[in-house]
Parts: sequence; C-alpha cells; structure tokens
Amino acid sequence: VNLRGVIVPIVDMRVRFQLDDPKYDAFTVVIILNVAHRTIGIVVDSVSDVMELAPDQIKPAPEFNGTIDATYITGLGTVKTGDSERMLILMDIEQMMTSAEMGLIDAAMH
Repeated sequence: VNLRGVIVPIVDMRVRFQLDDPKYDAFTVVIILNVAHRTIGIVVDSVSDVMELAPDQIKPAPEFNGTIDATYITGLGTVKTGDSERMLILMDIEQMMTSAEMGLIDAAMH
C-alpha cells in the first residue's frame, strides 16, 4: 500500500499463521509499525483497546514446556475492570516482524 508516498508491505497475520481463510469486514484493521527503521503494516481481525501497562501489571512469560512456541511472548499483563480481571499475552512484535521466517527485513538491517 502507498502511505503518504511510502510503499508499505502489508502482512495478513491470519495468512502468516495459517489460520482460517481471512475475512475482511468493518472491524478489520491495518496496524502500521515502524520496525528496524522500516514501515510495515499488519492486518488483524480487530483492535479492542490501546493501553499502557504499569510495570506492576506485567509478569514474566511462563514456561510452556515446548507445548506452545513462546518465542515471541514477552510476558503476561493483567488489567482490572471493575470486579473482573483480564489477562493479556504480551508479544515482542519487533522480534516477530524481523525474524527470518517473516522475510520482511534484511539481516543487515537488524
């Protein structure tokens, strides 16, 4: 896509992770990232919130004993809303997008 005169590659995360066929609707969003001095877009199903977490709301990522690939999981966040609490999986999007398997960034650009 052309974003203000800059050609930006777009990655559909459903296609990348071999999930169901991508379906685009009013909730589909393209998130623009600046990764390794390069602009990249990712298509996601939706965005429900953008928030900042305090350090005391973030816990280290648990050990998954190889059952889940936790390469890009950096921790778990907790957000309280009234009487309920949500757990968020925090991912290192820069590490994910610059990985060799994504093929978006040359090794020399790291």
